[in-house]
Amino acid sequence: MALSFVLPALRPKEYNETMQTILIAGCGYVGTTLALRLSRAGHQVWAIRRNTAALPDGIHPIQADLLNLESLRPLPAYFDFVFYTAGAASFDETAYRSAYVDGLWNVLETLEVEGRRPQRVFFTSSTGVYHQNQGEWLEETSPTTPDRFSGQCLLEGEELLQGSMFAGTVVRLGGIYGPGRTRLLDLVRAGQAECVKSRTTYLNLIHRDDAAGILEHLMNLDHPEELYLGVDHEPVERCTLLRWMAAKLRLPAPRMVHEQEQHEPQRGGNRRFLNTRIKKTGYSFQYPTYREGYRELL
Repeated sequence: MALSFVLPALRPKEYNETMQTILIAGCGYVGTTLALRLSRAGHQVWAIRRNTAALPDGIHPIQADLLNLESLRPLPAYFDFVFYTAGAASFDETAYRSAYVDGLWNVLETLEVEGRRPQRVFFTSSTGVYHQNQGEWLEETSPTTPDRFSGQCLLEGEELLQGSMFAGTVVRLGGIYGPGRTRLLDLVRAGQAECVKSRTTYLNLIHRDDAAGILEHLMNLDHPEELYLGVDHEPVERCTLLRWMAAKLRLPAPRMVHEQEQHEPQRGGNRRFLNTRIKKTGYSFQYPTYREGYRELL
């Protein structure tokens, strides 16, 4: 695939010291928000998507398929930072492997073969790499031995980056919500929300804007660590959140059901995550808990 842009031979002379050249591969829900933040901060942002028409103004498009190695070439000749923010198109092993392993491998291979040497590559992974399910409080150093394909693929992607020639930082994001991602809120409004009896399910959430904000913040650190958890300050039990939403909307509380009676499989597990490491870097959350984030969406 021939890309319709002129490749700069090296970093443009007109850049000032604070301007960075950034590539966002798989520029979707979080990536687009990140691209806008970085562009507004004065950086030059390139974004890889199959459909570049969806990119906002001011973002330089690269129409390519992360799963098609040849379509990724040639890339612009200079990058300070690369963000890999692709997501799986569906919840199955093929989609997860494509998004978090194969696509990432293609991007890293292209960077290496074409001689691109970014200062750091950032990879958005997920808290799904953890296996614990007994209400534990977990952090970055907690063991990860996932028994589901989703966590296994994510962990394989992390190891792929960390074993590459590039300095890499992985951000394990919690459940992402925000404008356009209001599934739980929609269930409450429709009167379809359910609480399962005798089950504890914690949601470890992150607002879209804070997910992008964390990535931008880490890019601006001199020496970020290799791994961070991207979750807000307060894990919330799923039914507690649903009841809070119903109360704010002045709607009936979700009905209690037995597990075999539920109409929709419930996501999440019985574990809670600490965000101490990212807080210690000085990042200030725009939405510290679900209350601030969902109150704006109500």
